[in-house]
Amino acid sequence: MLNSHKDLIVWQKSIDLTVLIYKLTEKFPKEELYGLVMQMRRSAVSVASNIAEGRSRKTRKDFIQFLRIAYGSVAELETQLIIAQKLEKTKDLNYSKVNELLLEVSKMLNAMISKLDHKAES
Repeated sequence: MLNSHKDLIVWQKSIDLTVLIYKLTEKFPKEELYGLVMQMRRSAVSVASNIAEGRSRKTRKDFIQFLRIAYGSVAELETQLIIAQKLEKTKDLNYSKVNELLLEVSKMLNAMISKLDHKAES
């Protein structure tokens, strides 16, 4: 049985994703600090934060809603990563680990939402 959001593997992986985003964006040019860097960091932090907040709400409906918000933040982060990979000053960085983990978190969130939605309909 799960005692808290910290027991959720998707939350743990979203924390790992956030750490990877911070490490990656440290390599971005300084002029991106208040642009893409802050946006990417905010989106990454939002994923784990919304999973935690949703789990703490104690109702399935609230949890699903916050998982959907987290899923939206994953889409934001994915978009920002695509932009970063196309920019001249950041395109040569290694995005493979971040992209893999982002895809994994995305799939996990999607599966959780589907499963919880299905249970709600039963």
